[in-house]
Amino acid sequence: MRTLRLITAALCVSVVTAATVDYQLVRRRNVSPGDSVAFRVATASKSKTNALVPATVRYHLDASQSKFTAHALAGGLLWFKGHNHLIAVREFTGEVELTPSSITPASLVITAKTASMVETSSVFTEPQKQIINKELREIVLLPDQYPEIVFKSTSVSGKKTGSNQYELKIIGDLALHGVTRQITIPTKVTVSGNELRAQGEFSINRDDFKVKATSAMHGLIRVKDRVKFTFDIVGRQ
Repeated sequence: MRTLRLITAALCVSVVTAATVDYQLVRRRNVSPGDSVAFRVATASKSKTNALVPATVRYHLDASQSKFTAHALAGGLLWFKGHNHLIAVREFTGEVELTPSSITPASLVITAKTASMVETSSVFTEPQKQIINKELREIVLLPDQYPEIVFKSTSVSGKKTGSNQYELKIIGDLALHGVTRQITIPTKVTVSGNELRAQGEFSINRDDFKVKATSAMHGLIRVKDRVKFTFDIVGRQ
């Protein structure tokens, strides 16, 4: 009889203790006592779901280790005729997000400083480059009025092609010279350790963005409608 009373007392203590823990949990979570069991089940389910969500990795772009160049086919006159322009983007910032196991969620945001774009083609002399860069600033790119060129992705798709290698199609909005249009950027991505490398090219029609082709002074930057951009960009976690 004494043993039965001890067992009964122990069971009572267990029930009281469990009820106290439930009550304290409910108070902290603002849940009614009648819902405490459902709350614990939901919490456990949420924890399990979170454990299954793939990890997305963020990389910050490093302009000092990257190349971003505009290739403009020349349409100028006299001694500039036939000379293509290579306009390098010297300063830009941005972020890449990639989910290694499933690609998506993924995104790209990049902001380039218009004033940092300069002629780099070896076919031009230094004095010629100075004239070209002056026309880029004062007539074509107008950095005082349009200081930044911005691209923001709206969707990313693609496939894994090897160990830590991907072929992606990045669709997004390019804001240039006061005009925003959607473009598509095919990109090859390689991930190595905490570093991401993205390579590819895309083209735009300068008329779509109301970018002038030449100046009245020299015609050094008289170019055809299509302008191709190539990039080899490095990002780090």
